[in-house]
Amino acid sequence: MTKLSVNINKLATLRNSRGGHVPNIITSAQDIEAFGANGITIHPRPDERHIRYQDAKDLKKTVKTEFNIEGNPIPKFIDLVLEVKPTQVTLVPDAEDAITSNCGWDTIKHSAFLKDVIASFKNNGIRTSIFVDPDPKMVEGAGATGANRIELYTESYAEAFAKGDMEGIVPFVKAAEMANSLGLGINAGHDLNLDNIQFFKRNIPNLLEVSIGHALICESIYLGLENVVNMYLHRLK
Repeated sequence: MTKLSVNINKLATLRNSRGGHVPNIITSAQDIEAFGANGITIHPRPDERHIRYQDAKDLKKTVKTEFNIEGNPIPKFIDLVLEVKPTQVTLVPDAEDAITSNCGWDTIKHSAFLKDVIASFKNNGIRTSIFVDPDPKMVEGAGATGANRIELYTESYAEAFAKGDMEGIVPFVKAAEMANSLGLGINAGHDLNLDNIQFFKRNIPNLLEVSIGHALICESIYLGLENVVNMYLHRLK
């Protein structure tokens, strides 16, 4: 079964919009785990506009499933990850002012930098994943950095699926095949939802984990968080 890691950034955005501690991030993560999710994902940004660095430290004490921290490996982020030591760190090349992640790494251009960062994390027992576009060359470059996994950036698949274009899955299948040939684990995330997740899961060989936040929280407004977590788990079997 493909694991479901729930990104709780949107819950932090809701909390921060009012101030205080509602919804409580720690309690929310514990509930999501109790509902059956296999992991918790956070993506702290330098301005801490949703998840705060202190949230990462507090969650480390309470998350009992896999804990995944995503972000651009600037010095402040690297220091946070090395202090918290999550199960997995996912490296994402997002600019400080980006609303959300919008591209994968050029793993060839940034190979030397990624190798150094990944070596530091792996020496501290942290599994590493690189956010990449569905391009076999970028997947091959990720393998050369020493990363344990890739995370496929799935926005283009989601857009194609919404238009009824099932061929949008093809680049992802090819990227996954390359990853499998290199012994890289495969994660995926971005714009995956209850409508498109099952088709993606069925077509990507050896998909280990999906990280879903925005869509899952939006769907939960109508259907309830516990229901939605279990609807994803059913589709990922």
